[in-house]
Amino acid sequence: MKEYKIIKKSIWSKDIDFEDVLNQLAREGWDVNSTTHQGGNFIKVLLERSKNR
Repeated sequence: MKEYKIIKKSIWSKDIDFEDVLNQLAREGWDVNSTTHQGGNFIKVLLERSKNR
């Protein structure tokens, strides 16, 4: 079984801060499933991981 999480990048946050959040979640076992973007900037990321890790 899988679980999902959506994170959103604030338009005021820096790219490096968003990258830090993504890297921390990756260390917790989350994988990027899909992204949405506007004007070349990522604004939402759908993450997934196995619930029975």
